[in-house]
Amino acid sequence: MARKRSASVESSSVGGASPLPATPTGQGIPQTFRFTAPEAVSVLLVGDFTHWQRSPIPMRRGAGGVWEVTVALAPGIYHYRFLVDGEWRDDPECTLRVPNPYGSQNNVRFVS
Repeated sequence: MARKRSASVESSSVGGASPLPATPTGQGIPQTFRFTAPEAVSVLLVGDFTHWQRSPIPMRRGAGGVWEVTVALAPGIYHYRFLVDGEWRDDPECTLRVPNPYGSQNNVRFVS
């Protein structure tokens, strides 16, 4: 199911703060995302900071099938999910989630 978002970052927010996009220069606060999927062929990090599926971030497979990527994000509130072999997946380590318009939930990460 395709997701459409605005040009920079969707302004839906938690607590009234709007997130800023991932910083392409590497400036920002490093945030590491991990997802365990030993049988997966591909895991992508997608979120409002990647314009969802427009600019997904490929994750690297590590020991035990743990996929990982670190991205620099400006302070803000971010919504994200994982695409595992083309299927939307939640972050099981994230306890804060918000409903999305597709009938599921987005994970939320605070960066400060």
